Amino acid sequence: MKKNMIILITLLMSVSLIISGCGKNKSATTTKNSLEEIKEQGYFVVGLDDNFPPMGFRSESGEIVGFDIDLAKEAAKRLGVDVKFKPVDWDGVILSLKNGNIDVIWNGLTVTEKRKEQIAFSNVYVANRQAIIVRKDSEIKTTEDLAESVVGLQMGSSSEQALKSNQELSKSLKNIRKYSNNVEALLDLRAGRIDAVVIDEIVGRYYITKKKADYKVLDQYLAEEDYAVGIRKEDNEFREELNKVLDEMKEDGTAAKISEKWFSEDILVK
Repeated sequence: MKKNMIILITLLMSVSLIISGCGKNKSATTTKNSLEEIKEQGYFVVGLDDNFPPMGFRSESGEIVGFDIDLAKEAAKRLGVDVKFKPVDWDGVILSLKNGNIDVIWNGLTVTEKRKEQIAFSNVYVANRQAIIVRKDSEIKTTEDLAESVVGLQMGSSSEQALKSNQELSKSLKNIRKYSNNVEALLDLRAGRIDAVVIDEIVGRYYITKKKADYKVLDQYLAEEDYAVGIRKEDNEFREELNKVLDEMKEDGTAAKISEKWFSEDILVK
């Protein structure tokens, strides 16, 4: 009797584990936020760093605005849905996307091989470079002059990867200071707490022009790169539809008008 009871309990536990395992596999393979689900819920969620002008940032009234914000709004309108913007920690933005907390990353996201292993990308819409910015009165003219300097950059950004890839330059620096966003790094540069900032050229030049900051961009660049929208790998239908509307926006001139609003020229990749 005792032996039969043990066998029965063992069988029940086995069945329970099998059922539990099947449930987990089903959940893991279910496509979340596909094009159909997004249209049913009536919106998609954009994850962004809300302190990243001109791509996405807070206006004086607290509204999230920017170049990528306008592109996302226009794309959403053409998809027949709304768009919501959710500020996230940039260092963990990929995880936020994969966990389903956001539907896309649309915020000057650089396409890298490492990121391609984790997520999918839309077609490239902007070409960019990693630049080095110093104060206008700085004696630093070249990357060689940065030896024993303190350089700032945004943690988890492509700027960090670009500097890391240049071993010779990295090893020559006195210190690399990491910030939660580029604005903090640029403020420390202005205050003299650091000697240079590695930053997306588009962002750096926008900041210099709009803020009339006393900075200059070195003639040497650390890397060339492309911007695209980050999407979960399983969301193929959504990615295809998003590519379609982005192409339409380029072809009919709408994207060019948005670009001219923020950069006074059309910087989009055709």
